[in-house]
Amino acid sequence: MPLLSPEINVLEKVCIKASKIIIRDFGEIEKLQVSKKGPGDFVTKTDQKVEQIIIEELERARPGYNFLAEEGGTTKEKKSEFTWIIDPIDGTTNFMHGIPHFAISIGLEKSGEVIAGIIFDPIKNEMFYAEKGRGAYLNNTRIRVSSRNIINDSIALTGGPAFAEKNKNDFYKEYTAMSNQFHQVRKLGSAALDLAYIAAGRAEIFWHKNLKYWDIAAGIIILKEAGGTITDFKGKTFDLDKKELLATNSRLDSDTIKILSSIK
Repeated sequence: MPLLSPEINVLEKVCIKASKIIIRDFGEIEKLQVSKKGPGDFVTKTDQKVEQIIIEELERARPGYNFLAEEGGTTKEKKSEFTWIIDPIDGTTNFMHGIPHFAISIGLEKSGEVIAGIIFDPIKNEMFYAEKGRGAYLNNTRIRVSSRNIINDSIALTGGPAFAEKNKNDFYKEYTAMSNQFHQVRKLGSAALDLAYIAAGRAEIFWHKNLKYWDIAAGIIILKEAGGTITDFKGKTFDLDKKELLATNSRLDSDTIKILSSIK
């Protein structure tokens, strides 16, 4: 069992406290599915409540750190070299439909580099976390990416386009090309958990476009510390502004890059 650093200790306590609201509200979703209003407004309020609790607890533990958060709790003026990157519920569509696959995701950035992160799935009680140079863990057990190096034995994860997203045809081309090579392509509905699952060796590849920083900040450090690789679709250094993220187990990079690069 690893000796938790002060930062990870703080994150663990914050996630456990915030998850109580998520679990309670998730229990109400089934009742709302049959109502005329539907669960949409309810889920938005849950998102906002959870974010508020996370920010309040982190502010108490680390006064002066900046915040970048999905629901708007973002620091306007930078006060510190440290910034918390927060997604209160990554996988809100799953949450809204009563599908038990979503997570709290919090990354800690220092001077532009993510140095620690936690992804907590409250329904399965799985806590993935990592800190730079200290390895990646799931519930106190060290995790590593899988050793699979044959593409048609491997699983690829993706998110795919939202209903309103443009350029859907580009995704469909990618999906077809990847499906023709990989054993399975799956769309589970949470980018944070997709990255955590590759870190834990449950899948080998995750590719996606147009992600937000709070979707992936914690997952980036967890995957890197588990031995994974993150690039763009051409194998170059990942840059959030380029909108392309390819995460791998470090053994299938070149094969996947060939597939994604060959799409016209």
